[in-house]
Amino acid sequence: MARLEMRRRYTWNIFQSIEYAGEQDQLQLSSFFSFMLDNFTQLNGNGPDLISKLMDPVVDPTLDEDTFYNLIPVPESYTGPRLSFPLSVSDTNALLSAFKEQKTLHARYVLQLLYKTKKLLKQMPNITHLSTSYTKEITICGDLHGHLDDLLLIFYKNGLPSAETPYVFNGDFVDRGKKSLEVVVLLFAYLLLYPDHMHLNRGNHEDHIMNLRYGFTKEVMQKYKRHGYEILQLFQDVFSLLPIATVIDGKILIVHGGISDQTDLDYLNTIERCKVKSALRFPRSSLEQPNISQSSSQVTRMRSTNDASCSHIHSKNQRALTQRKRRCGLTRQDSVTSSATSSSSSSSSSSLCSLSSPSHIMPHPVLLSPSLPHTVDVLQAPFLHSLSSVPHPANPQHEQEWKQIVDVLWSDPKSHKGCSPNTFRGGGCYFGPDVTQKLLLHHGLQLLIRSHECKQEGYELCHGGQVITIFSASNYYEEGSNRGAYIKIGKELVPRFYQYQVSRITRKLTLTQRVQAAEGSALRALKEKLFTHRSELMSGFQQYDQNNTGVVSVSEWALVLESVLRLDLPWRTLRPHLARLAPDGSVEYQSCFEDMEPGMTLSQVTPNLAETLFRYRTDIEIIFNIIDKDHSGLISIEEFRHTWRHFSAHLGVDINDRAIDDLARSIDFNKDGSIDFTEFLEAFRVVHKLDNKDQTLNGKTCGQKYS
Repeated sequence: MARLEMRRRYTWNIFQSIEYAGEQDQLQLSSFFSFMLDNFTQLNGNGPDLISKLMDPVVDPTLDEDTFYNLIPVPESYTGPRLSFPLSVSDTNALLSAFKEQKTLHARYVLQLLYKTKKLLKQMPNITHLSTSYTKEITICGDLHGHLDDLLLIFYKNGLPSAETPYVFNGDFVDRGKKSLEVVVLLFAYLLLYPDHMHLNRGNHEDHIMNLRYGFTKEVMQKYKRHGYEILQLFQDVFSLLPIATVIDGKILIVHGGISDQTDLDYLNTIERCKVKSALRFPRSSLEQPNISQSSSQVTRMRSTNDASCSHIHSKNQRALTQRKRRCGLTRQDSVTSSATSSSSSSSSSSLCSLSSPSHIMPHPVLLSPSLPHTVDVLQAPFLHSLSSVPHPANPQHEQEWKQIVDVLWSDPKSHKGCSPNTFRGGGCYFGPDVTQKLLLHHGLQLLIRSHECKQEGYELCHGGQVITIFSASNYYEEGSNRGAYIKIGKELVPRFYQYQVSRITRKLTLTQRVQAAEGSALRALKEKLFTHRSELMSGFQQYDQNNTGVVSVSEWALVLESVLRLDLPWRTLRPHLARLAPDGSVEYQSCFEDMEPGMTLSQVTPNLAETLFRYRTDIEIIFNIIDKDHSGLISIEEFRHTWRHFSAHLGVDINDRAIDDLARSIDFNKDGSIDFTEFLEAFRVVHKLDNKDQTLNGKTCGQKYS
């Protein structure tokens, strides 16, 4: 049992470390988008660059007109639910039935639903205050991440949202799962039906830049090929209008991520939250970047329209704050002084670990350890740096507001005291028990409920029981990897936990079989990570193997892996699964890469370029999908060249133009001037050799995908 528990724990550590490494990659990708936006207003001269639309979204004014969705016809052949507004119980029941039957809601109704949701959210404050005096219990749910089955199971076990069964859903409704659209549509529908009993907090994945990497953008565009872009535009606005926090009976604070030592709930309630479209993008005025003129005066008019709607929320929040301060005996002068102190204070922790300014990016060598003076000169994106490396903001107030929201959406609790940058995720901070206690005492609270982290049992208590993490997506990493849970809180304010697990297969498996299945999946993902960092790892091993014997000691092997991958894993424990031992007990380090191979081989691709393509394959796929405006799966060779040159320049990767041109020509298989980038990306997918052989025996040409 002890060995089984050890395997279960390191499997969990692998999944979590790779997940957080992916979030750091997303910050790097968003930095690339900023780089593109700030340096290139057009891509290849073919009209406005779609990246600029995604990074600085401006919603078409027609989407704010009450009748715009009526212009979209619903054909008689459509068999899904036909919604009528204001929504009724029969409408939400029809949605539930349709989604259970794998039906898709028509684009007209999705747009209408989003418009009505946006209109409602504009009236809401940043912090929602609830009371248990009007209901028996309030149910609090954590991350769902597109797991429709989990949401339906919660409703089955706990009851549908109603005046008798109020809910708080604590962010991260979308991404990763395959039914994100259905999940968020149901939540918004119940919000419209029961606005006083259904409450939604924003999570770090209610962010259009996160959606590019983790699946929601792709899901929407696949389900709504004609109106997908309009739907995404409205989602961007709706996500930015979601409340930031919920407070129950003035005693329990609910936020998605956590807090920092600078979190101030009164100040947070005055922020114009709708201006923070993405927590991954610095406020534009906060970076010293070249001024780019707008492509047209229409953009300015659109933005002024959005700013006006934000001002409505801001004034509403400001009035609420003033009323609370008066009730607390604060004068107007006290209020102004307090607000000024909050906005001018500088956090001791970095809210977002960011890349250096794109114009100064250079190849970043990897220093393996203090005892190793040498560096590894390989293709490596720059490491994330703290906010201290960012130029002083032109508008400190905008920077402070943005940091307050980032900390609430991205932070994680830790056992050590104090507040420090969350370098593992790349955003927010680690906050200790002293930070928790200080905030609770300052605001008269007794408990902080947050989500943001997958827990094996669906929930976890820390900081002496003052912080609870709740996570509602079961089987998050792998079938059987974790339970989901929700919390119920009554008038006594004592949390009660309810666990569950959506199960189709694992119910028939023993504990050993479940651990073995999850362990196998985790090790495959880890081996893929090793393969995509092969040149760095080999350079590190060879520094210890000056005589080219092909072996290093176990401790040297573990040191190189951690120095390059920075995953904080028990490498010695994992060694039997990753590398062979020589007869003398040393590690044959090349055996780390024996199990993995590329999906296809392109002889024209140089090793350096190939490894870069393997490593940044996900990022490149996101960029290609943005360029492919008509979703044909094809982009022009010229678009490919321009994009890849900008991307490699941003990363500081030294790849010459000839190599890029050779690559472009080699993958234009039918020589028509277009690239099938789905086929291209398949060539740079890492696969397991054994699976490749099995697929070949079955008459298939491509290996099993692992991504």
